[in-house]
Amino acid sequence: MSAATLTLTEHTFDEEIKGATGPIVVDFWAEWCGPCKMIAPVLDEIATEHPGLKIGKINIDENLELARRFEVMSIPTLILFKDGEQQLRIIGAKGKGQLLQELSAHI
Repeated sequence: MSAATLTLTEHTFDEEIKGATGPIVVDFWAEWCGPCKMIAPVLDEIATEHPGLKIGKINIDENLELARRFEVMSIPTLILFKDGEQQLRIIGAKGKGQLLQELSAHI
């Protein structure tokens, strides 16, 4: 994980999202999810290349209430928050180019 990647939990989520000074992409994932493992290094790369963007990771098996709260039905699900508000939702693993294209208006 890069320095811009945070591990979030039900205890730290609200504080990190509300306290973020820029956009934060939250990756809802699970250890057993193959596509989640494929997208993880891509997210680390994006975080490294875009210093104003943070990546937060939430293991849904350990934080089921957050997955329910944001109605995460399949993983990986990426939700971009800006100024504490949900701005964008991306469902499924995508390549770096496609992710950057979808995120470009927000980063």
